[in-house]
Amino acid sequence: MDRTKSAKVSLFAVWTILLVLNVNGQSGCDTHRFANNIAFTSCTPLAALGSFLHWNYNGQNSTVSIAYRHPGTSSSSWIAWGLNPSGARMLGTQALVAFTNSSGQFQAYTSSVDDLNTQLPPGSLSFGVSLVSATLVNGEATIFATLELPANLVMTNQVWQEGPVANGVPQIHQRTGDNIRSIGRIDFRTGQSSASGGGSGNRLRRRNTHGILNAVSWGVLLPMGAMMARYMKVFTAPTWFYLHIVFQVSGYVIGVSGWATGIKLGNDSPGTSYSTHRNLGIALFTFATLQVFALLLRPKPDHKYRFYWNVYHHTVGYATIILSIINIFKGFDILDPEDKWRWAYIGILIFLGACVVILEPLTWFIVLRRKSRGGNTVAAPISNKYSNGVNGTTSTTGQHHQDA
Repeated sequence: MDRTKSAKVSLFAVWTILLVLNVNGQSGCDTHRFANNIAFTSCTPLAALGSFLHWNYNGQNSTVSIAYRHPGTSSSSWIAWGLNPSGARMLGTQALVAFTNSSGQFQAYTSSVDDLNTQLPPGSLSFGVSLVSATLVNGEATIFATLELPANLVMTNQVWQEGPVANGVPQIHQRTGDNIRSIGRIDFRTGQSSASGGGSGNRLRRRNTHGILNAVSWGVLLPMGAMMARYMKVFTAPTWFYLHIVFQVSGYVIGVSGWATGIKLGNDSPGTSYSTHRNLGIALFTFATLQVFALLLRPKPDHKYRFYWNVYHHTVGYATIILSIINIFKGFDILDPEDKWRWAYIGILIFLGACVVILEPLTWFIVLRRKSRGGNTVAAPISNKYSNGVNGTTSTTGQHHQDA
């Protein structure tokens, strides 16, 4: 009986919690009450930034009265909501903007986003707007307006945003996380909305594909290929050489695919620019391509220029790996995925680092022991085609052994 009673109590508690959560979720939109008994027949929670859109659509005169609501607004930040018939992006948005001006008043006005570095100056829109006002109460900002919509704007793209204010002027918003996801599709007639407008869903998939390809190629395969060349030669030859080539060529091919995806994303997103991430990506592609061409120009092991080729090969190779890891974390900051993906990659780096810590002294121990016994520094059998030694060392046979 006690167990039955305990089970009933637990079930009741779970049911109560779910009911409370459900009511709280609805209170953010459907059950919200505006001042002065203003009521809206349609409402949708927007997909990012914790915002809500309420509206009444009048099909007879093609007008829509809206209330864009954004909790968590301070006196040092601006909010904006708008429609963009030209595409699912910031540039071209016909926006309603509100912020606390230098007089301490929370003002609302219209602004057409015609420049990527806009400071949202007041201006007319491509459609009629009236009754523009705004309120800021207990940290919740609301913009009210009535829009006179042509037929092509009854169902269109919507964009909303928040950002800082400095010296009474709106500044550029962040370009990570929710600030790059605040775009959607709205149909005022049917009351339906979606989390992404136009091709933004495809762009999100391309962004994820771009991140995965680059993390696997530049961030995993290339470091593993370098480790094959540095450590495996003392254990197995010429297998290490072929493993090195397989990892590096695979990493390059996959990495170029990821790089090309990133270039395409940049060209398709004129309103977004990540100059550091982009420039590092171009540098990585250049270095990796030089490494591929260097293989075609590799001198023979006994050539007088082989030493200089190895210095170049090692320097560019290690620089590529270091820049790759830096740029992958830059990508994490931009894409802002769940923390588990960042920690998963950090775990891979820790594993590779642990392998280096173990293999580095072990490799030198084997090399020095072989040299003390008068043997070759690399695993036998091996020919000059693959002979490398360790770190460009010279074997006891008098022949120079350099990394591939």
